[in-house]
Amino acid sequence: MTTLGEALAFARAKIDRLDARLLLEHATGCTHADLLARPETPVIGPAYEQFAEWVVRRAAGQPLAYLVGEAEFRGRVFQVSPAVLIPRPETEVLIELALDRMRALAAPKVVDLGTGSGIVAVSLALECPQASIATVDLSQEAIAVARNNAGRLGAKVDSFQGDWFVPLAGQRFDLVVSNPPYVAAGDPHLALNGLPHEPQMALTDGADGLDCIRRIVADAPLHLNSGGWLLVEHGYDQGEACRNLLTAAGFKSASTFPDLAGIDRVSGAHL
Repeated sequence: MTTLGEALAFARAKIDRLDARLLLEHATGCTHADLLARPETPVIGPAYEQFAEWVVRRAAGQPLAYLVGEAEFRGRVFQVSPAVLIPRPETEVLIELALDRMRALAAPKVVDLGTGSGIVAVSLALECPQASIATVDLSQEAIAVARNNAGRLGAKVDSFQGDWFVPLAGQRFDLVVSNPPYVAAGDPHLALNGLPHEPQMALTDGADGLDCIRRIVADAPLHLNSGGWLLVEHGYDQGEACRNLLTAAGFKSASTFPDLAGIDRVSGAHL
């Protein structure tokens, strides 16, 4: 029977060392300490078969998060599936900017458009409990993932399936946040770093990367209270275009905010 140490050596010959360890821990239920202290521990057949399959798929480029079905974000473990994007740390900028504005209000009403796995909405609900949070996504599969994450993590979030503001007729909010598809069609990045395995409708608008942002900016004033904010995550080279769209739609004080790497990441403005 294969041992933990042998299984780890097998995987490290094919994939990244950290990925190998994490996959083995998920397949067997062992901890990092177990791997270090008891590498001679046998791995039972079904667990090893699952592990070996994951190693092959990871070596073929499938993201680790999809293999194990979860990813960490802001210290919480979120369920993910190929129906949603894998959480990325740069999205924390959007959350921090939103929280800054929410905490100035007694009971802010917020909507997260294109919620995906729900990481933004769930994080906002848990870190600003006085807020009322809604989410929208076109994908029914994504809504199911987001609802599951909200339930597992104890976040009160209302979810709607539909196209941007369409399911929110007549509703107004203090804050609209969105991490929409913003990669232009044909961008070479879409072929790199596991992106071919992620949902393309969540990555690209099939046009110039600004189509979804244009729709959100154009319709947001109909769904924002006086003084309400719109915050949108975008690509590294889209800050100026987003500010221009916001200003043209009647928003004030359009600004762009960088991520921790100094790259333009979020633009926003208020009515």
